[in-house]
Amino acid sequence: MRNNEKEETALFYVGWALAVLCCCAWGLFHILPPSFFRLFPSCMIRRIWGIYCPGCGGTRAVAALLRGDFLTSFVCHPLVPYTAVVGGWFLASQTLERASRHRIKIGMHYRDGYVWAALAIVAANFLVKNLLLLWDIDLLKGITLY
Repeated sequence: MRNNEKEETALFYVGWALAVLCCCAWGLFHILPPSFFRLFPSCMIRRIWGIYCPGCGGTRAVAALLRGDFLTSFVCHPLVPYTAVVGGWFLASQTLERASRHRIKIGMHYRDGYVWAALAIVAANFLVKNLLLLWDIDLLKGITLY
């Protein structure tokens, strides 16, 4: 038995729960009127200090991904498409391996490197967006939720 088998099982079930929630969010996103999305509050750090926080653009990135606009999602916050791709492959490969009762050994396994990569993406996103603000380049300007 591998060390991370319990963690992978927990990630598998949590991942499927999140996938179901994402499908519900996708459905709501297409049903709700655009005026609903104006209710989302803006970032306090951005309003007070004029800089982006490490999570700025995340909501817009999720909305863009739900619309199928991968490039805009990446520009808004690259962690969102990274998580969708890595998490999607984890779920698909683990599901296939578990459905085959481990006869097809393609299941992606948990590695700390995935978390470190996510942290590096957040840090790089924070630095790049705020450095561009020094030259009056606002990558998120004009990108809305709907």
